Amino acid sequence: MVTVNRERLIQEFVELVQIDSHSREERQMADALKEKLQPYGVEIYEDDAGHKVGGNTGNLICRIKGDDSKPTILFTCHMDTVQPGKGIQPQILADRITSDGTTILGADDKAGVAGILEMVRVLHEQNLSHGNIVLLFTMGEELGLLGSRQLNGNLIKDVTYGFAFDSNGPIGEIVTQAPTQARMEVVIHGRTAHAGVNPEAGISAIKIASQAISKMKLGRIDQETTANIGMFNGGVATNIVPERVEIVAEARSREQSKMEAQLAHMQAMFEEAAKEAGGRSEVTVHHMYPAFKFSDDHEIVQIAMQAARSIGFQPSTLSSGGGSDANVLNGLGVPTVNIAIGYEKIHTKEEFIRLDDLENAARFLVAITQQV
Repeated sequence: MVTVNRERLIQEFVELVQIDSHSREERQMADALKEKLQPYGVEIYEDDAGHKVGGNTGNLICRIKGDDSKPTILFTCHMDTVQPGKGIQPQILADRITSDGTTILGADDKAGVAGILEMVRVLHEQNLSHGNIVLLFTMGEELGLLGSRQLNGNLIKDVTYGFAFDSNGPIGEIVTQAPTQARMEVVIHGRTAHAGVNPEAGISAIKIASQAISKMKLGRIDQETTANIGMFNGGVATNIVPERVEIVAEARSREQSKMEAQLAHMQAMFEEAAKEAGGRSEVTVHHMYPAFKFSDDHEIVQIAMQAARSIGFQPSTLSSGGGSDANVLNGLGVPTVNIAIGYEKIHTKEEFIRLDDLENAARFLVAITQQV
């Protein structure tokens, strides 16, 4: 029977969410984690990811020595939160923890962080046998996996299995499929003119962009593919025909070929509309992270399922439409699934996590170490 110290876990979670750690501002959080882990003989290394992406903190790569005859496993969570996440005042209610309603709570992903810290203590206190363990605490996850995308894969080349604890959903759910994503940055060039005196001499970049977008397939493309225009900026005054518009869009799919086809379609619509109007378009595509897909009988999925059953939960697998650090780790050659830890209404002021889910997520972490 896997047990954890429920009251200690709750109090630590409450402490962690009160540490301000907006994306790129995770210094206090990283320092707190170092202080908490050092008494347990954890080897801690901080990389230079923050320096590379304009943050004040790197990723923490932490190692716990175990039985070398067993596979090395990795657990990962992110240190950062979305806004508004400064001055969080957690409220412990009868069955859950919320914020006071003026900020997010930060259970995404400090519930996972608290669970990992409790796992470390339980392994030590109960003298449980385990293999070598790598703990990866990333920075900047909420801004597009900034930290993990800067991670040097050589630092984790010995890892056999990875488990991200960073998904909503009930305990027992395992994300086994997630999409690749690409970001598209578009600049539409028209020609300026006075909108009242000689509008005929101008070419409206806003009109070009609007006509292109009106012809695009957007939203839900199919079961595996989505696309969205996220930002649109252009023009300076009502009496000037706008000569420039900047657009930021994205496409995702669990199949690389489908995402590439969607990107090609969107680019073609911009180029055609610009050509017809006598303007031009510039399109830049950034591939953000790869997709991953595991069958239910894959070894890593079976380990997670067995761990769920060992703590009394019926496991299930699902496909996600979002990316996580698990995507990047898979791209680095570390088979990684994402585990649901029960937080709800994330990225809103109504965010909460149930006390039972906080406890069971920590139990799940410990259980995985006993299944490998």
